[in-house]
Amino acid sequence: MHTVTSADGTPIAYDVTGEGATVVIVNGAMSTAADAAGLAAALADAGFRAVTWDRRARGSSGDAPGSAPQREVDDLAAVIDAVGGEAAVLGHSSGAVLGLVAAARDVPIRALFLSEPPFRFGVDEPADDLAERLQRSVDEGRPEDAVVTFQIESVGLPREMVDQIRASDMFPGLVALAQSTVYDTNLVREVSTPGPELLGVGVPVTIIRGAQTFPVLMTAADRLADEMGGAELVIVPESVMHRPDPAATARVIRERLV
Repeated sequence: MHTVTSADGTPIAYDVTGEGATVVIVNGAMSTAADAAGLAAALADAGFRAVTWDRRARGSSGDAPGSAPQREVDDLAAVIDAVGGEAAVLGHSSGAVLGLVAAARDVPIRALFLSEPPFRFGVDEPADDLAERLQRSVDEGRPEDAVVTFQIESVGLPREMVDQIRASDMFPGLVALAQSTVYDTNLVREVSTPGPELLGVGVPVTIIRGAQTFPVLMTAADRLADEMGGAELVIVPESVMHRPDPAATARVIRERLV
């Protein structure tokens, strides 16, 4: 992987696949660049140059204690600058929130593809102190508790499913990302009800969701499309339960960028 230095000195690791117009993929919570490999391969097959990267406190990227959402905006800006200075952005889940915030703050994004952004619009918001409790768990050497609490209180997974994840082989990899749950919580909380700054971004916006996904995400995508003038809502039948289908998602992007 390549490395670029963000505005606060944090190293951010990224990788490039394929040739063509650049699409930067921004992952959601508790995921790394490796988790976007399927999307990157599908975009490369569709004729794009796909960029995956580890958001701060994940994978091969660094971190800075107490990082605020603006630091992640700076990270995305640094990645885009490193790969040519302008790019389309495909953001999934909290990555879609980050992409929209970055576009509103003048990061050079030519088009936005927002996959199931978890905006709450003031409905069933997580507790105000969630980020603080997650940080306390990490600071006290209990990253497992941070991951479990985030999955239950922010993602909304049932306790039975979380218990199964905790007993699985995938759980240690999630524990390594515990600090990032604080950053995701703060990012989404800051803009959970999008204001005029986000709703009025001056780039083409395509909002993507599966036909079968979590109800809160279905509501968020549909309402965001209603409130963003000119945004297009695309329902992708192949994407199921908050997992974007790589080939179908690449097709949506190709139809709008080529």
